[in-house]
Amino acid sequence: MSEYPRGLAAFSLEGRKALITGGNRGLGYAFTQALADAGASVAFIGRGADANQAAVDRLADAGIAAHAISADLTRDDDVQRGVDEAVHALGGLDIVVNNAGACVHNPAWDATDEQWQQVFDLNVRAVWKVSLAAGRHLRATGGGCIVNIGSISGLIVNRPQAQAPYNASKAAVHQLTKSLAAEWAPDNIRVNAVAPGYVKTEMAPVDRPELRRMWIEDAPQQRYAMPEEIAPTVVYLCSPAAAFVTGSVLVIDGGYTVY
Repeated sequence: MSEYPRGLAAFSLEGRKALITGGNRGLGYAFTQALADAGASVAFIGRGADANQAAVDRLADAGIAAHAISADLTRDDDVQRGVDEAVHALGGLDIVVNNAGACVHNPAWDATDEQWQQVFDLNVRAVWKVSLAAGRHLRATGGGCIVNIGSISGLIVNRPQAQAPYNASKAAVHQLTKSLAAEWAPDNIRVNAVAPGYVKTEMAPVDRPELRRMWIEDAPQQRYAMPEEIAPTVVYLCSPAAAFVTGSVLVIDGGYTVY
């Protein structure tokens, strides 16, 4: 029987190489920092060169050297270029975190085809394309892990805001996660997802008083999360501690979905 790391060593990412999409702010930034803190070499993809550089500088202040890649993940050539650049910069690839996403609040009657396309292109198609591009490398080099960022919006219908395209896109991410996990297990590629609840980021105005009643008071813990509270679960899923975990969607929501 092979030896497995014991204790905290099971959570170490020392020597691993990680790519995070949407890594220049919010949850993605927290994931980039947490993976690096656990020992991984990190690269992230973001759309804005200025935002990327600002994130690189912040990480450098924390003692982390990160490689930033400017790319639009709704463009297939940018996806392949971004993955190839990460592999080159890091000297390989073991971990992929599909975090980049978009949300539009609009009643279904008023949602436009363009809004639907915008959400699905980034939240679903980009996850699919990045997973394929990175997955081919992982398969060729003996395996690795992919973590997709889903949402409780893929499990429940949020209120009071209307966001049918976003909810549908996150449900698709959860099912895509399970499908890839089933197909790619023989290639030693683990695929999991996390489904965060309400987290304080640029995308979620959790501080707005008119939203508190349904976003905060309906949750057993009566609060929102900070990105740094979600990041350790991503580290776990990328680590040897999760070696027998694949096809899972881990909900991190302060109990919101128990009701």
